Amino acid sequence: MSSNLDSPEVFSEILYEKMKRINIGVDGLELYEFRYALNNLYPENGGWASVELAEKEEIETLINQSDFYAGIQLKPRVNDRIVLDENIVRLTNMLFVGLVTGGYSEDWVRARFYFDIRGFYFLTRTVYFTQKVLAHFGGRPFKSFERRQKRFEPYQDVGYKDFKEANAEVDQAFVESVKRLIATKGTPILLAIAGPTAAGKTEIVERLRRSFEQTGKQVASIEMDNFLTDRDYREEKGIHSLGREAIHFDLFKHSLETISQGQKISIPRYDFVYATSSHDLGGTLKAGCTPIEIEPADIVFIEGNFPFLLEEVVHLIGIKVVYLTDDAIRMKRKWKRDIDYRKKYEPTYFRNRFFSQQFLMAQKCYLPQMEVCDIVVDTTGAALWVAPEIAEILSPG
Repeated sequence: MSSNLDSPEVFSEILYEKMKRINIGVDGLELYEFRYALNNLYPENGGWASVELAEKEEIETLINQSDFYAGIQLKPRVNDRIVLDENIVRLTNMLFVGLVTGGYSEDWVRARFYFDIRGFYFLTRTVYFTQKVLAHFGGRPFKSFERRQKRFEPYQDVGYKDFKEANAEVDQAFVESVKRLIATKGTPILLAIAGPTAAGKTEIVERLRRSFEQTGKQVASIEMDNFLTDRDYREEKGIHSLGREAIHFDLFKHSLETISQGQKISIPRYDFVYATSSHDLGGTLKAGCTPIEIEPADIVFIEGNFPFLLEEVVHLIGIKVVYLTDDAIRMKRKWKRDIDYRKKYEPTYFRNRFFSQQFLMAQKCYLPQMEVCDIVVDTTGAALWVAPEIAEILSPG
């Protein structure tokens, strides 16, 4: 096997064939295109033969530790250019070499990692349906549909038109389920939809909004980000953006209580340019600032990453939803949305950030909410999961 590692040409030929089975999209590349991308990861000091493989058990332990992801540098630089974090490069190169030498089987790699062609690196797979989550939903989905997102596998990026078409059946089932729940539970009602970035939350909320308005319902939205305290204060105190310490919690709780009783509310306004709140830490409006006025409505959406992560307000939320799309598809959505359209990130910073944040956010934010929510819309699995008490309401007869 050493000759395979000593010759970059032989190494790339073998890896190219194996990577077609890891990600079928690689088959859409010519060998010379594959080599262009591979050359960016070539170990300068010693070539592929210099890459030492870790034991599989060691890798499995590493990728399940929060410290590993927290330690990823988002903007490491070489010659004033942002580069991939050295730990990401090492992991990807180990997987490349392990595939070529047979040190790691293709099945083992596929089960724990996915390969992003456009970023040309391996990322770890997040397990969202843990045993605890499955137990919460009775072990099986309420409804299942054809998995139309499978056609995205060869794609390097995914636009919203294709995404919307692939999710049409499960989205429609979700909209109808929400309508039925609201008809049973009554209004006013608070409806919170959480989920990872680029999962499709904004779009499904807009679809629900239009659907309700067409039937004459009054709709309003509360954005949790408007309750953030000043960023300088949070950074000074080392406060993470998740959790009650990061927001004007008493104002948030009082606002939910008030609007759920059909009354108008006045909430803080967060300035995203200057990262400051309209309210001081005591909850008083600062001089010269203007709050946001929200009129009472039949359905009030709570928009944010952690709407029902806060135990003190969970009981106020009438319908709790996690809208989920697997990481590999979200990555492709973000390439199209955030890099091509929004020009939001420097691409390599984006790659480091996505690698680092997915595991951490799943552990801190999304899994805990999946364990207590009423509904999970799994767009990649094309399934609707509902808690047993919700299934009783939605089941025919």
